[in-house]
Amino acid sequence: MCPKNASYYGNRAATLMMLGRFREALGDAQQSVRLDDSFVRGHLREGKCHLSLGNAMAACRSFQRALELDHKNAQAQQEFKNANAVIEYEKIAETDYEKRDFRKVVFCMDRALEFAPACHRFKILKAECLAMLGRYPEAQSVASDILRMDSTNADALYVRGLCLYYEDCIEKAVQFFVQALRMAPDHEKACVACRNAKALKAKKEDGNKAFKEGNYKLAYELYTEALGIDPNNIKTNAKLYCNRGTVNSKLRKLDDAIEDCTNAVKLDDTYIKAYLRRAQCYLDTEQYEEAVRDYEKVYQTEKTKEHKQLLKNAQLELKKSKRKDYYKILGVDKNASEDEIKKAYRKRALMHHPDRHSGASAEVQKEEEKKFKEVGEAFTILSDPKKKTRYDSGQDLDEEGMNMGDFDANNIFKAFFGGPGGFSFEASGPGNFFFQFG
Repeated sequence: MCPKNASYYGNRAATLMMLGRFREALGDAQQSVRLDDSFVRGHLREGKCHLSLGNAMAACRSFQRALELDHKNAQAQQEFKNANAVIEYEKIAETDYEKRDFRKVVFCMDRALEFAPACHRFKILKAECLAMLGRYPEAQSVASDILRMDSTNADALYVRGLCLYYEDCIEKAVQFFVQALRMAPDHEKACVACRNAKALKAKKEDGNKAFKEGNYKLAYELYTEALGIDPNNIKTNAKLYCNRGTVNSKLRKLDDAIEDCTNAVKLDDTYIKAYLRRAQCYLDTEQYEEAVRDYEKVYQTEKTKEHKQLLKNAQLELKKSKRKDYYKILGVDKNASEDEIKKAYRKRALMHHPDRHSGASAEVQKEEEKKFKEVGEAFTILSDPKKKTRYDSGQDLDEEGMNMGDFDANNIFKAFFGGPGGFSFEASGPGNFFFQFG
C-alpha cells in the first residue's frame, strides 16, 4: 500500500529481529536506509542485523553512519563498541586456532556470540574446537542446531562427521564428510578429514587381518603406519596403540608392549582393554605391584567377577614375589619335574657347600654358607609335594608346623648324599677340590 515509506520497512525489520530472523530483517533495514539515508533507526537496525549475523565490519559502518547523523546517540555508541569487540575476538581466535589453543578459541567465540547470536560461522568454529578438545556432545549439539535450520550447511555436516570420526565411528563419519563435500566440493577440511578417515579405516582393518592370520610383523608395521595418519584422533589412536601392544606381547617384546599400552591410556584413561593388556605384561615381566595397580583401576571402573579374580591373582603373585623364590634359588623352572629338582639341588648344594670354600676369605665363606642353607631350604620345600603345593598357592609355610627356621641344611645334604661318610670334599691343590663318594 505504501512501498516507499522507510519507517514501515524499519518497523518490519524490528519485528523480524524480535523473531530472530536477522537475515530477513537485514533486507528490510537496508531498504529503509536506501529510501531514507537520514533514518537513524534504520542504520542502527541494519548494524544490529549485521552484528547478529557476525559481520562486525559491516556493522561498524552502519553504526558509524548513525553516529554521523546523531553523534550523541547512546545506542549507536554502545553498539559500535560491541562490534569492535567482536572484531577483536575474531582476531584473537584466529591466532589461537593457528596455535591449536582450542580452549581459548572456544572462549573467544562464546564472547563473540553474546553479540552475534545468529552467526553460524562463530558457532561452527566453536563446535570444531569443542570436537578437537574431545567435548563431542557439546560440539554435536551446536552442529545439530545449525542443521535443523539449514540441513545443507556443509560446515555443520563437517563438524558432525568430525565428532563421529574422533569417537572412532569412522564409517558414519565418512558419510557426513561425503555429504558435506556434495554441498561444497571445495570444502578443504572435509576433504582432508574424509581422506584421513578412509586411510585410518583401511590400515586398521589390514592390521587386524594380519594379526588374525598370525603375521605379527606385518600387523606391527600396519598399526604403526596407521598411528602416523592423524595424531588428533585420540580414541582411534588409543586403540591402535593397544593393538600394537598386543602384537608386541605376541612377539614377546614385553617392554615395548607396556610402552604401547601406556600410550593408549595416556590418550584415553578410560580404556579398560589397554589396562588389562598392560597388567598382563607387568605380570609376565614380574612387575607385580604395577600389575596390581592396573587391575585395581580396572576393578574400580568395572566391578565384574572376572576383574575381581584377576586382581586377586595379581595380589597373590605380589605376595609370592616378596618371599624367597625357591625355583630361582635352585635354578629350575616352575614346572620342573621331581628329577629336575633333585639334579638342581645336587649341583647347587655341591657348588655352595662350606667345605668347598674352607680356604676362602671369611666374607666369601659366610656368603656361600648362606647360599648353601637357601639351597637346602628350597629343596626341602620343592621336593615335598604338600609343601610345594602350599608354596605354589601362596600360603604361609610357617603354618601347620612348617617353620623354616627349624631345618638343618647339613642334615638335608647328608640325607641326600647317603648319610655319614657317604660324601666328602678332598683338596687336589690350592683352590681345587674333587668330590669323593663312599
